[in-house]
Amino acid sequence: MDHVRWSARPPLERPVLIAAFEGWNDAGDAASVAADWLRHRLAPEPLAEIDPEEFFDFTSTRPRVELLDGGIRSIEWPSTSFTYGSVAGVDTVVLLGTEPQLRWRTFCEQIVSVARSLEVRLVLTLGALLAEVPHTRPTSVIGTAVDRDLIGRFGLERSSYEGPTGIVGVLQDACTRAAVPAASLWAAVPSYVPGAPSPKAALALVERAADVVGVPVSTTDLDITAAAYERQVSEVVADDEEMVAYVERLEQRYDDNEGVPSGSLAEEVERFLRNRGDG
Repeated sequence: MDHVRWSARPPLERPVLIAAFEGWNDAGDAASVAADWLRHRLAPEPLAEIDPEEFFDFTSTRPRVELLDGGIRSIEWPSTSFTYGSVAGVDTVVLLGTEPQLRWRTFCEQIVSVARSLEVRLVLTLGALLAEVPHTRPTSVIGTAVDRDLIGRFGLERSSYEGPTGIVGVLQDACTRAAVPAASLWAAVPSYVPGAPSPKAALALVERAADVVGVPVSTTDLDITAAAYERQVSEVVADDEEMVAYVERLEQRYDDNEGVPSGSLAEEVERFLRNRGDG
């Protein structure tokens, strides 16, 4: 943990570590928004940070200048921060950061070392992908893992994906090699609104993650924001006859299958990751 800077050493009882990264794995900002929401509700206390110096190309992910009280200038560097907390007797750690450009193996080793030192019982990564799903239906979430016990306990699948991957995939592999239990949740974001943040997908990730962690959450604020998102997208779609017909086809497919089957969503995950790799 040469690059980890600790701000606290709390006595946590086998916490779950929830991790999300802005960037390649974060369609509609859904994963990072979900992790940020969970951080504020479940794990608000500062725990540690990973020094960004060795892992970011600052010409690509630039630091920001901020003015503090009194006009003092401060440099805000890319952050990869751990926070912690306890709700209903369950300890949780949340890791929120940006996908780095450099030294991914060393970067993931830092996270795995933190997980080991805290004796986490599960590393749960969050991701989001663009898929052919309608915005008017419940957001589909697929969960994957390698460990058979986790697959059975949480109703997950074993991923058969081959192709380009992001930091989430590399972290999952690092956890598996280190014998740290790990699983991943991916939410589907409608491909026809790629540039808009998706609070609806974030809500789906929050609910599924809370179920895996085993803590109650009240998501009223996300529910309201997700409903507003759905109305706004519907208003935009209504102005385009071709888009209306396209969404109706997606709705029909969804309804015929009583929701997107897990196998179909797994195929969407694979297609999304391969297409991102081509870019």
